[in-house]
Amino acid sequence: MSYPIDAVITWVDGKDEQHQLKMLPYLNDKKITKNKEFRTRLDQVEEIKYSVNSILRYAKFIRNIFIVTDNQTPNFIKNKNAGEYENVFIIDHKDIFKEHSSYLPVFSNRPVETKLYNIPGLAEHFIYFNDDFFLLNEVKVSDFFIDKKPLIRGKWLKFEEEKLRKKIFPPSEEDKIKPKHKRAQQKAAEVVGFKKKFYKFQHIPAPLRKSTFKTFFENNPDIEINNIKYKFRSVDQFTPQGLANHIEIKNKTCTLKDDYQLIYINRDKFFFLSKYKLNTMVNKSNKLFLNLQSLDQCPKDKLTFFLDWLDKRYIL
Repeated sequence: MSYPIDAVITWVDGKDEQHQLKMLPYLNDKKITKNKEFRTRLDQVEEIKYSVNSILRYAKFIRNIFIVTDNQTPNFIKNKNAGEYENVFIIDHKDIFKEHSSYLPVFSNRPVETKLYNIPGLAEHFIYFNDDFFLLNEVKVSDFFIDKKPLIRGKWLKFEEEKLRKKIFPPSEEDKIKPKHKRAQQKAAEVVGFKKKFYKFQHIPAPLRKSTFKTFFENNPDIEINNIKYKFRSVDQFTPQGLANHIEIKNKTCTLKDDYQLIYINRDKFFFLSKYKLNTMVNKSNKLFLNLQSLDQCPKDKLTFFLDWLDKRYIL
């Protein structure tokens, strides 16, 4: 490989008392902290250790791994032995917000993702992970970048308002203000100038280029500000990965692939099906990525099974 590639993971420990105290003054409804949908975006069960281990094990070409967080450090880094995780670095939100630090603190991923291009020392080419993304098998540079251009996995979808069923059965006013993931992806396409369809990505590692963000936000500072100014998720925000994807598509500086190569497991699915996927499908060479959603919401027996599986799979 002739150019450096870094990995970036955003992470927060929502169970940390100091983090909870920091959040409380910004909540209009304090009871929302008990809401499962709200909590699962903040809570964690130390799965980030396995995300990092999966990168170290299956993506040998990665130069550095940056964990971006809010004045916190994962336990596996706190307790590491000499010589362990030498190329894993903790980056604070203040390090990337810089001149926009007045908008801190923030309690959702979208403002943080918007500012990832500001990570000190970040390579031009980087791969963005959530802390519940894992590599399943050995990956190559060409699984993410071809001729230094992103390989973007996804599928074209119509804008919601273009779908016939949405015209016949329009969403309720309550539904319109929910900051859903798919809606934020469509918003990203709209920002770039797409009118009727968007390229939907899944919960997989995203290959990105620092200069794509830097150039766009230098030319559109108001758009950047509008995406980082919210403390919590807003329907007016877009996904930064979606923004970068649609810029690359518009500029014809990427390759598109309609195979996610993903095993997706949600805590709400039947337990036997989750076991089958993990014990059988993961060994298929065409599956590169695993997403285990909302482990923090799992019943104890499910959580024990998943953590035991991760522990065995990602021993370094």
